[in-house]
Amino acid sequence: MFIGEYSATIDDKGRISVPAKFRAQLKTQVVVTRGLDSSLFLYSVDEWTKLAEKLASLPIATANTRAFARLMLAGAMDCEVDKQGRIILPGYLQEFAKLNKKIIFAGLFNRIEVWSEELWNKYKQQTERDSNKIAEQLGTIGV
Repeated sequence: MFIGEYSATIDDKGRISVPAKFRAQLKTQVVVTRGLDSSLFLYSVDEWTKLAEKLASLPIATANTRAFARLMLAGAMDCEVDKQGRIILPGYLQEFAKLNKKIIFAGLFNRIEVWSEELWNKYKQQTERDSNKIAEQLGTIGV
């Protein structure tokens, strides 16, 4: 289970150091893909396989299904975790998530999101302002 929020930096070679708390669960390989809200989604290989199988089983006749599968699957990249716990993010993923020097890792149970610190702070502030409305809407579905 991935939980917590961690700050990090991205170096000139596109390397980011995965928080030590997450490394044991990730082992030596991860999958990183385009996420939502201008973030990246980082998965263990096992979790990625589960998601990819679900996406592959969706009906391809639906335009939104195709679009979402393309976003997630075509945008994915296998990344090796080096001995220092770093991965190299491809340029297209850095551009998608608007990553600069400072980044945030956010643990979300079965995945990790990677955010630009600036975008994360904006998103978090908005979500905190809207937390009562969000909680009320979630209450209607039993959360």
